[in-house]
Amino acid sequence: VQLQASGGGLVQAGGSLRLSCAASGRPFSSYTVTWFRQAPGKGREFVAALRRYGSSTAYADSVRGRFTISTDSAKVTLYLQMNSLKPEDTAVYYCAASSRGLITSRLRDLVEYDYWGQGTLVTVSS
Repeated sequence: VQLQASGGGLVQAGGSLRLSCAASGRPFSSYTVTWFRQAPGKGREFVAALRRYGSSTAYADSVRGRFTISTDSAKVTLYLQMNSLKPEDTAVYYCAASSRGLITSRLRDLVEYDYWGQGTLVTVSS
């Protein structure tokens, strides 16, 4: 599956953005799909995941209650709705997909993911 992320931009603190990740080739339903982000000078970190067949979601503590991961009904577009944005949310956001069902402790491991989108930049101004 090929992934194409979009929707990034510049937003003021407290604002909202919705990121999209379009899949070509196969729908997301049989994949664990995850959003990661990488801030300048830092490593890539886990943000949110949707487990295979939509069985459950998982969020980083830093975004829980503000971000929501979801897909469209056809399972070909992954979304990340980001509300109450903070300057520390500034990063390049990446979508990724794994063909494996992952336990919570493995969701954060970059090596578990087979496919990556190209990243979309989110900048939150204070």
